[in-house]
Parts: sequence; C-alpha cells; structure tokens
Amino acid sequence: MSDVVSIADGLPAPGLRPEQVFTLPELQYPARLNVARELLDANADGGRAGRPAIVAGERTITYAELQKQVNRLAHGLRAQGLDRGDRVLLRMPNVPEFILTWLACQKVGIVTVSTMPMLRARELAAIAGDAGTTAAVVWGGLREELERAQSQVPHLTKLIVAGEATGSDIALGSLMDGQPERFDAADTARDEVAMIAYTSGSTGVPKGCVHYHSDILSSADSYARHLLRPTEADRFGGHPTLAFTFGTGGLLVFPFRFGASTVLSGPFTPESMLETFARQRVTICFCAPTSYRLMLRVPNMSQRFDLSSLRLGVSAAEPLPAATYLEWIGTTGIELLDGIGSTEMFHIFVSSVAGRVRPGATGLPVPGYECRVVDDDGRDMPAGQSGLIAIKGPTGCKYWRKPDRQAEYVRFGGFNVTGDVYVRDADGSLTYQCRSDDMIVSGGYKIPGPEVEHVLDEHAAVAESAVVAAPDATRGFIVKAFVVLKPGRNPSDALATELQEHCKRELAPYKYPRVVEFAERLPRTETGKIRRFELRSRSARPG
Repeated sequence: MSDVVSIADGLPAPGLRPEQVFTLPELQYPARLNVARELLDANADGGRAGRPAIVAGERTITYAELQKQVNRLAHGLRAQGLDRGDRVLLRMPNVPEFILTWLACQKVGIVTVSTMPMLRARELAAIAGDAGTTAAVVWGGLREELERAQSQVPHLTKLIVAGEATGSDIALGSLMDGQPERFDAADTARDEVAMIAYTSGSTGVPKGCVHYHSDILSSADSYARHLLRPTEADRFGGHPTLAFTFGTGGLLVFPFRFGASTVLSGPFTPESMLETFARQRVTICFCAPTSYRLMLRVPNMSQRFDLSSLRLGVSAAEPLPAATYLEWIGTTGIELLDGIGSTEMFHIFVSSVAGRVRPGATGLPVPGYECRVVDDDGRDMPAGQSGLIAIKGPTGCKYWRKPDRQAEYVRFGGFNVTGDVYVRDADGSLTYQCRSDDMIVSGGYKIPGPEVEHVLDEHAAVAESAVVAAPDATRGFIVKAFVVLKPGRNPSDALATELQEHCKRELAPYKYPRVVEFAERLPRTETGKIRRFELRSRSARPG
C-alpha cells in the first residue's frame, strides 16, 4: 500500500501542533493508554459486568457481553489482515454494531474514520482517499454510496458488511465466529492516533481532525465529569450520529467512561425522541437547538410524555437561543446546558453550568481549558468587545495532511482559534456572536456555502451561484442559493426544484438549498469578489 500516507506523514509538524495542557489531576494519564481498555475493560472487569452498556429498543447488552463481542471482533479484524495503525472507515447508523466495531478497532490499535450516514459517494471518496482507509465497515442499507465511492479509491479494497449482508459479503458477524473471548488491548501510547474525525470547512474541502487516545478520555474527564457529573445509574440518549464527535462523546465515550448506559434510537422525529426519553428513562440527553424547538411543538408534549427521569439536556452544534431555553425549561422544568465544541477539539470546551444558566449566553470555559477573546493579532479584547475565541487545554487541533489550515487554526502560542466570534462579559461568561467565515449552521449541521456552490455550478443551466444563510424560525438558518442562469435558460419553479434535487444527489441531503432565488447578476466588489454580506442582508429582510 505504498500510495497510502503513513500516520507520521499525515500529522502536522511538531511546530504546528497546539500546546496541550493537562492541569487537572484526573487528566494525568500514564504514558501507555488504550481508550477501549479504559472505556470497556475497566467496566466489564471492574464490578460492572452485569450492568447495561447499550440499550437499543428491546435489545440490551451488558458490559460483560459487549466485552466478549468486542474481543471476538478484534481477533476477526486481525484475521482479515488489519492491525495497529491501519485506518478503517465506519459507515453505520446509531446501532450497537457501530459501538462494537469502534471499540474493537481501538483495542487493536486501528484508527477509526467515522462517516455520517447521509454522505454521498463523492464525499465518501474524498474522505477515504485522504485518510488512506484500506477497509470499511458498512451497514447493509448504506452500502450503495460507499460501493460507488470505492471505485475512486484504489486502496479501499475490503468492505465488511454489518446488518443485512449477502452471501458474497464479508459479514461482520462471521469475523467473530469461533474467535476467543479474550483479547488484550494493544499497548498504545496516550499520544497515539486513535481516530480521524472529518468535518467540512468554508472552502468545502473535508478536513480530517486527528485525536489521540488521551484526547478522547480528556473530554470525558473535563467536560462530562465536571459539568454533567454522571454516575453509573445515568442513561445517556439523544439523536446526534455516533459518527460525529458530538455523538461519539455524548453517546459512547461519556457513558462508558463512568459505567453508565447509552440509549440508541432510530432517525430523529420529535415524537420518537420524546417517546425514547420517556420509555427508556433517559437521564441526560444530547440534541441540537432545532430538535428541542421541534419537540416543543409536539401537541401536549409534557402531558403525553413522562420526562421525569431527565435531569439535564445538552445543546450544541449551534447557539441555543434564549427563547428556546426559556420555553423548554418552562414546559419541562429541565435545564439545558448550552455549549460550544468543535470536531477539531473533539467536544465541548465552553459550557453553561447547571444551576447558573444565563439564557442566551454560552457559558464559561470547561474545567481544564483556558479561553481568551482576542483580536486578529492575538491581543486580548476588553470585556464587552467582540473578538475571536482562542482555546488551550487537554485537546487541540491536529489537522490531517493540512499544514496550511493547521497554521491558521493554531496560533498565538499554541492556542486553537476556531473562527467563532465571542464577547466576554465582566464576570467571564462568554456569549456567541457569529462565525468569522461563511459557514452556515442549519438545524445543528455545519454546511460550507462554497461546497454547495461548487455543485450548483456543475448543473448545465447554471452560470454562477452564491450560497448564504437565510433566517428560519425552525432551523435557525437555512441554505439559500442565488443562481444566475446561462443564456437561453429561464427561471421557473420546476428548474429550482431540479437544482435542489441535483444537490441532494451529489451531497448529503441536509446541504441542499431550501430556497433558490434566480438573479440577473451577483453583487461583486471592485476586485471581483462576491459581496456575500449584501446577499445575507437581502435574505434577512422579510418578503
């Protein structure tokens, strides 16, 4: 596999890496550390063998049962020629098999590359090619797009199928057949790569974010330990996909770190989510603000669903409006903790605190993290004035094969600069203002406008396009496209629908422009740049 980039070559140069600091006693990890041993074996071998680890509908898997399955699969992956340092792509919904495979890979020392189920072939091919994945574990119902992508990635030679498999497939279950139920976790280092999590930036190019074994545990031992205060009696639930770090943390790492249970559910609908919370007695839930708003719109929500087990809700992926917080707590009596995190930092690093929530404000730095609000030169801004948020702590940005972007993100003496603009109040509380780039945050999803533009511009009728965020009562913002047509093509509702369907075929469906406005020309500066602020202003006006 000479065309596959090595782990060492994919990491940023030492001089470009963030300064990671471990100031809390619980963050003092030993030099040799394996995240699967800490999350699984510590529970199965430490007195929690019979406690539920995963609850999925009527299916419950204890820590002891999960450990045996993980160990058998770890042997099976090795038998397929996969070993420490190899990269394996995961493409599955929120099912127990995702957690089983993720933990088995970590036990072997395989680097996981999780992908969101809605991604299309071109997006999957870009990620698989960039990460150097040689194998993939795919849910049977999600195989078509990955098989299309496989033809574009020569080194992705092996597909392992979970769920519904055909006779010619390498079935995930078959890898476990006859394998021993004991497997000693690989002797990985705390700063050894455990996973590469992909996101999309404002350029539309997917960026891989490298996380060490210690990074994954640090998020649990800082944010979860101090803000959520979990016990083994807690049951974590919610809708974020396990493939994104919001879900990886909230529905896998956090519950397993404290011997609690994770409750997995199917695709989100407001009613099904509320039903899961009530029936499975979820105590801590993870959702985007849009989801809380949609649940509040369910008729007689508080009367129909018993939410008495819930003690906390976590909100992330986009800012939590004060109105949403006040309506939720007024209806349910349950506090929502807003937080800002990023794929680069693995999870939340600024959060509100239970009992001290200020509606509309994000909150305070998570214990273990230092946050500054700075200008473009790294100088601290006075209280009340907006600036870029800069973070330093036990996690940090390590872009995979992106030295230029790495230098933009890690600055000012090893701080991580996310591109988010914040204001710090006199008491230290941080309030979100906006993004410094053209990222559109819609319904909890981050959508880079240029990526949608590139696909629109591929259509035979389109001369050029510009994509901006337009306000929306439900999703916060939606994708709006301004489209200039080629000569001879006329605007119509049918053509707008055709452009939307074109985007849905080429990109994850949530990225499509929900509004298409045809224009004679795009406003530009004297240097030829599109005046996006003018388009955003036009989109914000009623009518």
